Amino acid sequence: MVESAGGGPGDGAAEVLDRPLPDGVRRRVVQIVSDGFGGLTVGELPAQLRQYARFAPNRRAKFAGNAMAAALETDPLFRQRIGEKFREAQPELSGALDSGSPPPAADPLDVAAAAYVLRPTGWVKLVTAAGEEAQRADAERADEESRAELERLREELAHAREHTRAETERLRSELESAKKEAESLHRKLRAAHSDVKRGEAALRKIQGEMETVRAEGQTQVSAAEVESRRLKARLGEVEAALEATRRAAREGRSVEDMRVRLLLDTVLDAAQGLRRELALPPVSVRPAETVDAVEPGRMTPKDIAARALSENDPAILDQLLALPQAHLVVDGYNVTKTGYPQMPLEKQRLRLLGQLSQLAAQTGAEVTCVFDGAELAAPVLLAPPRGVRVLFSKPGVTADELIRQLVRAEPPGRPVIVASTDREVADGVAKAGARPVASAMLLKRLS
Repeated sequence: MVESAGGGPGDGAAEVLDRPLPDGVRRRVVQIVSDGFGGLTVGELPAQLRQYARFAPNRRAKFAGNAMAAALETDPLFRQRIGEKFREAQPELSGALDSGSPPPAADPLDVAAAAYVLRPTGWVKLVTAAGEEAQRADAERADEESRAELERLREELAHAREHTRAETERLRSELESAKKEAESLHRKLRAAHSDVKRGEAALRKIQGEMETVRAEGQTQVSAAEVESRRLKARLGEVEAALEATRRAAREGRSVEDMRVRLLLDTVLDAAQGLRRELALPPVSVRPAETVDAVEPGRMTPKDIAARALSENDPAILDQLLALPQAHLVVDGYNVTKTGYPQMPLEKQRLRLLGQLSQLAAQTGAEVTCVFDGAELAAPVLLAPPRGVRVLFSKPGVTADELIRQLVRAEPPGRPVIVASTDREVADGVAKAGARPVASAMLLKRLS
């Protein structure tokens, strides 16, 4: 409950406001105090307000509003001075309040704020009426806003329904089109299947016909060979007869000579016709070409033997790494424990990776070194050398399995070389298409 503690015109100082000051009236009261604040000297201000004496009116109302409202309520002298400044600024409204008849056209909030500052007779009713009016105005404004919001929501709902209906129709149309397209594709697919089946049947028929033609051709070739041998025998007979005819001709038997010549021409014509019919090619291979020997300028057997490499020769690894897009996968600990097992694991890794970096720079091949992560007590802080990919197997996965995964990840046909002495690893990668090499060969090449 707020009580009036000061005097003023009339006897309104005894009236009591039994409810909190409405927010709208309070804002107007703070504005009246802020406007009258600037017309007072520092000595005329309450002690708690003197620090705001040099503030601009807007900043004063913003930062000192609560302090000014409290001082106006508790300091009658300060309220009287503010009331005097208000009377000077608003003489008509002040006179109307003093006479007990506020202007009907005035803002109820302004009237209530002025009545709160001036404290004329009946000021509590004016403040209460202004609060009720403000609440009613707020309620009406809220009702109008609610109605406007409801109308907006109804319009949005109608628009959403219309949009949903249009979207549904569009989706239904697209679904129908998709169904029709799917049916068309099914028909085309069935037609394509039918064409494929007919093509396969035609292919099988053509293959059968080709087999038949090939068999017939072989039969004809065999028959032609038989006929050729028969004709050769016949030709020998004819030549013998010709020789006899020549002898008979020398003896004067001209008729027999004529008959033999006619027979010989017939046989020769038949042989030539048979050769044209069979389309026999001329003989291109000579017997001397079937004898195995070394020709001038060709490689001798001794030269060929000199080119052979031992199975553990590092030159084999150089030849493999020289292949296009070669990928060398190294079983790290298998190689280090083969070459220098007495060293600690960390130094084994550093030594091997340094040598592999030099090998990658020399050959240009892709190099991946795999270590078993199960032997690690903590994560390895390692900067991989240039040209070498370093991988550690995950918990529960061995380095051998990681190597097999790397080999399976490569495309068929790419040259992949795996350096490991482990027979299980070598057999597994060989089945996957990689080329296993022994760790000793890699160590020889690195040294």
